[in-house]
Amino acid sequence: MTNNDIIKKLRVALQLKNTDIIEILKLVDFRITESELSAFFRSEDHPNYKLMHDQILRNFLNGLIIYKRGPMPEKNTEEKKDNNSK
Repeated sequence: MTNNDIIKKLRVALQLKNTDIIEILKLVDFRITESELSAFFRSEDHPNYKLMHDQILRNFLNGLIIYKRGPMPEKNTEEKKDNNSK
């Protein structure tokens, strides 16, 4: 199973549009155009097909966590100092 297959299945399962995927990637500061993204969803024998590299899938999955769960709360450094002094 290729990364292209994985993102295709996730797109269907989560009912995501290409614009949703672009926004998810923006959450992790990864920019991609709609035409670049559509190349990943083409059939393998299409002349404009592109293989999705691990970096793009990894960024999508990290962005998906933020999209579904929200950003990770920042740890308060004052709390850490107080807990360490006890």
